[in-house]
Amino acid sequence: MKERVVILGSGESGTGAAILAKAKGYDVFVSDQGQIKDKYKAELQLHEIPFEEGVHTYEAITNADLVIKSPGIPDKAEVIKRVKASNISIIDEIEFAYRYANGSKIIAITGTNGKTTTTLLTYHLLKSAGFDVALAGNVGFSMARQVGDKKYDWYILELSSFQLDGTETFRPDIGILLNITPDHLDRYEYTMQNYVNSKFQLIDNMSAQEEFIYYADDAIINNEISSRPIVPKKIPVSLKADAVAPVKYDGQQMVFNFKEKFFIAQSETTLKGPHNLINTMAAVSAVYFAGVNVKAIREGLKTFKNAPHRLESVGVIKGVEFINDSKATNVDSVIYALGSYEKNLIWIAGGVDKGNDYKLIESEVQKKVKTLICLGKDNEKLKRAFGGIVPVVKETQSVKELVRMALEVAQQGDVVLLSPACASFDLFKNYEDRGNQFRNAVQELKKEIEG
Repeated sequence: MKERVVILGSGESGTGAAILAKAKGYDVFVSDQGQIKDKYKAELQLHEIPFEEGVHTYEAITNADLVIKSPGIPDKAEVIKRVKASNISIIDEIEFAYRYANGSKIIAITGTNGKTTTTLLTYHLLKSAGFDVALAGNVGFSMARQVGDKKYDWYILELSSFQLDGTETFRPDIGILLNITPDHLDRYEYTMQNYVNSKFQLIDNMSAQEEFIYYADDAIINNEISSRPIVPKKIPVSLKADAVAPVKYDGQQMVFNFKEKFFIAQSETTLKGPHNLINTMAAVSAVYFAGVNVKAIREGLKTFKNAPHRLESVGVIKGVEFINDSKATNVDSVIYALGSYEKNLIWIAGGVDKGNDYKLIESEVQKKVKTLICLGKDNEKLKRAFGGIVPVVKETQSVKELVRMALEVAQQGDVVLLSPACASFDLFKNYEDRGNQFRNAVQELKKEIEG
């Protein structure tokens, strides 16, 4: 009799896991409490995989030999409690895919901020150097789908803490931990250590032959490293010129001190800002250990295009540059954005506040921001925080009006920076929608003015 695998959730992760499970000969069933998107429904039908939507039928779930759950489903969900009560093993799609990725190598990247940029850059550097490589996890197609399609030599995975929570035997060849700041604490019983433990699950199964690249200036990471046994080779990355680290920024350029020593200036890359020095140093270190030569690394760095909504230049009008950093939904991300520019800033912020402590960016705002434009339904907290610091504070709920407003107060050489520090759900579907509307509004105005 075939082993029964039940998949909870039918997004890219769940559908990919279902297709792989079916290909491996399991009896597969997909259950989603929400509505299944048409494209995934069509795929499940094509592969003759039974499914249900809008409901979890517990009798059809608790007779499984294995449950693969979407990382978005919390442990406190009733369906998970029922599965656990039935003593059924629950894993994540990443763990399931890993069990069938025999012989392939993995670079896995986690951290609170900067994961996507570092993952995309690592993938690009390997791909442009001619490696057989797939992009998966939180970006690209699910790992399970790609393991099912064909066997790649390398998988580059962006992993959230939720995905790491569902791993058991998962073991990357190279692990990258960029930073840890408070986030998603509602999933971790509002206990920071639980969240930290989740991130460190990245290296739980790694051996002494593998590399663990981490940002050494992060106090939380540093504290963990000094208090827990670390088995893989430690490769600290630092922004401090005097750091005793094989990878650091000496104030002028990035220094890589491996079997060979080489230097890369940030101006030789397409990324700006101190946070992108960290991301670049981590990605370059990873691909160097994967076997990419320094010449190919330099070439790859020149041609990298980052994902949209991350310090994305969306147009220049009358000498004023407009930057879309809509992905910056917390204060930590805004710190990076403000640190990326020396010029006068017109800063656009606002939305659904996630408990922000604006004191963290007060001095940078005071130094650089000449006008704050609040984009949100409730801007009182922002106005209270910066009303006495920024010379001009305006507000609007219209993106088109916002772009005109920004251009009116800007002078040639200024930068208009959309880096909201807040979630987008008061006025937009998500941060992508906010960023896309901003980009479109800038390009429309540019067309109108320049013809």
